[in-house]
Amino acid sequence: MEQEEQDINLNQGKILPVMEHFHTLQGEGAHTGKATYFIRLGGCNVGCHWCDVKESWDAGLHEMMNAEKIAEIAASHSKTIVITGGEPLMWNLDILTQRLHTLGCRIHIETSGAYPLSGELDWITLSPKKTMLPKDEIYQKAHELKVIIFNNHDFIFAEEQAAKVSAYCKLYLQTEWSKRDEMYPKITEYILKNPQWQASVQTHKYMNIP
Repeated sequence: MEQEEQDINLNQGKILPVMEHFHTLQGEGAHTGKATYFIRLGGCNVGCHWCDVKESWDAGLHEMMNAEKIAEIAASHSKTIVITGGEPLMWNLDILTQRLHTLGCRIHIETSGAYPLSGELDWITLSPKKTMLPKDEIYQKAHELKVIIFNNHDFIFAEEQAAKVSAYCKLYLQTEWSKRDEMYPKITEYILKNPQWQASVQTHKYMNIP
């Protein structure tokens, strides 16, 4: 495929840079423990220094896959699909999500919210980052707010972000993995005083699954 044709197809969402895709259990947040098929898209410029999938940042390193084909592979394993990244909203998700819906899937996305929404989405996990704040449009549409706690100031940031989401949005605090021994006691103490929040734990890392 010539570069110009590839760029057109990418812009239209016919192809997407897929870093990896796999069948596993959801490890975090409101749907922890559910059988899920993950589609991890390459490409991200949000630049979190503690990101645990920095190999996803360069979209050019990852295979360009036909969006309908990857939808069909995913749907053959599970009817719960998570689109993640990288930052998946860098790409046009219309074709991927439309095909997933025709195959009877429920579609979740994990996003920083730094790019406009695209696609047909059933569950939006918003994980805002200080380096590139979410677009205003996404706050009221988010079903789940997941704030990563790396240092004490992140509790202040979490409250600032929670003030922008809807009343029905679930609120989660989750430590950055390398800081878990330090920060989970603080998260516990914070939630006991602020019970509108819940703790999210990366159970997949404890279970040693993808």
